[in-house]
Amino acid sequence: MNVEKILSISGKPGLFELKVQTRSGFVAESLLDGKKITVGMKSNVSLLSEISMYTHTGEKPLVEILRAIAIKENEGPAISHKEDNAKLLAYFVDVVPDYDEDRVYPSDIKKVLNWYNMLQAKGMVSKEEPKVENAESVKEQVVEEVKAKAEKPKAKTKK
Repeated sequence: MNVEKILSISGKPGLFELKVQTRSGFVAESLLDGKKITVGMKSNVSLLSEISMYTHTGEKPLVEILRAIAIKENEGPAISHKEDNAKLLAYFVDVVPDYDEDRVYPSDIKKVLNWYNMLQAKGMVSKEEPKVENAESVKEQVVEEVKAKAEKPKAKTKK
């Protein structure tokens, strides 16, 4: 499962795939409908490879949770995120038995299951070991390139 370029953008439904950077941000393609949007530097964007959930022993990366769901469901779809909270909590205990019930809310579980089902529908989930070794370097590279383009001085024009 490779989620290095999969993004969650605050205020936008669904997940997005990072396509290309622009002078003022980057272009992302929605996994829901395939539409491309331009995202500015001021938007709150999270890479899925950097999200984690609280457990009683520390934090567990989202990639590992998605992999655990893929193993449980044999890479098939998970239960709907629209199920009642009791059913969602019982399901999530099977996937992540040591999650911290005080800091992980039902809304977080709904979001994870919704994301998993979106990725599964696109064939992006697998039971294989997650590949996020260079996620930090990908993020740093994108941030540096965007900052460099934003800071370039405009060319002087002759009068």
